[in-house]
Parts: sequence; structure tokens; C-alpha cells
Amino acid sequence: MGPRSSALICGYTDYHRLLESCLADLKEKEDCLLCPTGFAANTSLMVALGSVGTLLAAGKTPSPDEKIAIFSDALNHASIMLNIDSKARLVDASAQQIIDGIRIADKQKSVQIFVYRHCDMNHLDALLSSCKIMKKVVVTDSVFSMDGDVAPMVELVKLRKEHDFLLVIDDAHGTLIFGKNGGGVAEEFNCERDVDICVGTLSKAVGCQGGFIACSKKWKQLIQSRGRSFIFSTSTPVPIAAAAHAALIVARKETWRRRAIWNRVEDFHALTGIPIKSPIISLVVGSEEKALQASQSLLKYGFHVTAIRPPTVPPNSCRLRVTLSAMHTRHDVEKLVDALSHCINFEELM
Repeated sequence: MGPRSSALICGYTDYHRLLESCLADLKEKEDCLLCPTGFAANTSLMVALGSVGTLLAAGKTPSPDEKIAIFSDALNHASIMLNIDSKARLVDASAQQIIDGIRIADKQKSVQIFVYRHCDMNHLDALLSSCKIMKKVVVTDSVFSMDGDVAPMVELVKLRKEHDFLLVIDDAHGTLIFGKNGGGVAEEFNCERDVDICVGTLSKAVGCQGGFIACSKKWKQLIQSRGRSFIFSTSTPVPIAAAAHAALIVARKETWRRRAIWNRVEDFHALTGIPIKSPIISLVVGSEEKALQASQSLLKYGFHVTAIRPPTVPPNSCRLRVTLSAMHTRHDVEKLVDALSHCINFEELM
């Protein structure tokens, strides 16, 4: 079962290469780098980005002209350079991965971090315009995994053309869900060429384990040589790589799965009136006690919906997080909505 070693020593096989090629095609990128986890993918990329300034400085402290400016969405990265107790709304697992990567990069004294208000393109534009650093990177989740809303890709592309920054998206919750071919949020908005680097996971819609970075060949080479969490981690086990490759083939052939998910999204909206943008449904109920009671009530009806509460969210913003899948039926959603109606008020969530 084990791959024996890290990918750079003897843990890389034809199965890994097949999976990388398939993912590169899916994301319409030149190449792809497999990582053992989504965490490793995000941290490897961020550390590699931070290393650019160090490389340019040739061992010296990077000058302002050699530094990298990283702009990140406040919802994903609220703990960066902010008072987390008073200002942070929500930090999910994938966001924390990027946070950790940026923190490591920041220790190299080669990056400067800017946080823009959640999906606020006017604020991002103002920060980009006032930043004197030439090399800029904008990092955002494509689908925000606790709220379920989608990044404003059209506006981001416009700003990219104006400010010439590197656009990085974490498409963990968009891959195989959005787009005609399941290519993700970039395909949905017809802007694959405008997304420079796409990070993803194999643990969501693919149904396996691991992470990946779809990018150019040059970026892949840099991450391979500078992304420490990739370099020093055991590679993905061969059976998992083979299973993930098979899953991608199934997803491409069986397009009914993607249609089924969006049918369930439409069903939930029709039954509750709650506007939702993705299969991730965030139902804010308030206090920790209310969230726990609602979760326990749903369990009695046969639904396992975990209460999201502090420290993941600030007090009085606790929530239930529902995720729909292709295996759910219209009847499942009807039963879920009925169970939810006994513990929350839909009108308060409009």
C-alpha cells in the first residue's frame, strides 16, 4: 500500500503521473503537482511564493523591489494580521492551510500581506493601487467552504488585467461541481486562462485523499524545489492515486452526477426560499446552545449535521453546515427540510 518514499526520491510512479495529467487537463493548465494532502498543497505553494523574494535577493534580506505582496480574502484569511477575537468571522480548514503557508513565507521576510474585505473588489482595487510592491499575488477560495458563497471571478479577472497580479484560487469545493466539464469555478465563469494557479483537493468530490496544484511547468519546478511540505512528505499511496484517476474518468463520463447535485440545490431553495449559491448551505442559528440543540434534533430525525461553533466562529454566529451530494434524492431533501423546520426558522435566514 505504501509509496515507499517522497515523490522526489522513489515515491513517484506512472499512476501519479496519470493523475497529474488528468488534473492538468481538467483545470486547463500546462502541468500539475500532486501533494499528499490539501494542507501540503497550500503550504507548499505559499512557501514557494515567499521564496521568490529570497531567491531574487540572493541570500540577502529582500529589498522592497524583491518582495512579494500577497492579497487574501478576509473571510478565508481573517487571522492574518488581524485581531482574531474581535474581527475574525470564520476560519475553515482550507483557509487555515493557506494561513499557515503564508506565516511560514512571512518568516522569510520576503512577503508583505494585505487582507481585503470579503469579496469586496473595491477594497482590493484600492489596496492594489496603493501598493508599491511590483510583484503581487491575489489568493482566494473559489467557493467559501463554510458560507457557500462564490468568489467574484469576473471582477477578479478585470482587476488582474488592470494590476497584472498572479491569481491563485483554492478550488477545493468547486472541482467536479462547477463548470460544464467539472473543471471548477474558473470553467463556470470561462476564465481558466486568467487563473494562474489552481489548488485543489482529492478528498471532496473526487472521494479520495490528497491535494494538487495545477499550474505552469515553471511554477511546478519552483514548488518542487522550494515547497518543503511537498519535498519532505511521503507521496500519495499508489492505490489512492489510481482510485482518484478512476474517479476523474467516472466524473467526466457520468455527467448526471453533477446535474444531480445542482438539482438538489434547486430543491432546497424551492422548499425553503433560502438563496444558496452552491451545495454548501450555511444556516446561522446564533448561540452555541441553539446550534447544539438543532444538531441533536436533526440527529433524531436521521441527519448528521454538525454544529459549527467557537473557536471556529465568533460567539453568537454558530451555525449548521449542510453539504448536498449527488447521492441525495429529492425525497432526502424534503425530509431534511422537514427536520430543519422543527429547529430553525427559515424566514430568519432569508
